[in-house]
Amino acid sequence: MVRIFIVDDSATARAAFKAVLEQRSEWVVVGEALDGHHALATFHLHTPNLTVMDFIMPKMNGIEAARHLTQRHPGALILMVTTDPSKKLELEARRAGIKGLCGKYEMASLLEAVETVMNGGTYFSENAAA
Repeated sequence: MVRIFIVDDSATARAAFKAVLEQRSEWVVVGEALDGHHALATFHLHTPNLTVMDFIMPKMNGIEAARHLTQRHPGALILMVTTDPSKKLELEARRAGIKGLCGKYEMASLLEAVETVMNGGTYFSENAAA
């Protein structure tokens, strides 16, 4: 069973991610957070295998949250989603310990990214702007 934690300030986005991810019988969403601060405060309660985290959030963006999360939990696997993937953001994500980056509304890519990261790989969208 793959335990997934979703971090996004949009309730609509969290619900959409959950609906898509839980179509796979072996994947379960074990928790949700509204922003980076909330994710850091509650991550340990859910013991996820993978965190799907939005980049643009109030209070603390996904890159900053990922840096703190990977410092506190070195084995944490994070997949970042964003409405505007770019090569610059990809570089920042890699530096923060994030294992993948894909477009927020590319649900087929999201599924592929989760599979890739859970199998030990990295996934960075080829659709990222220069």
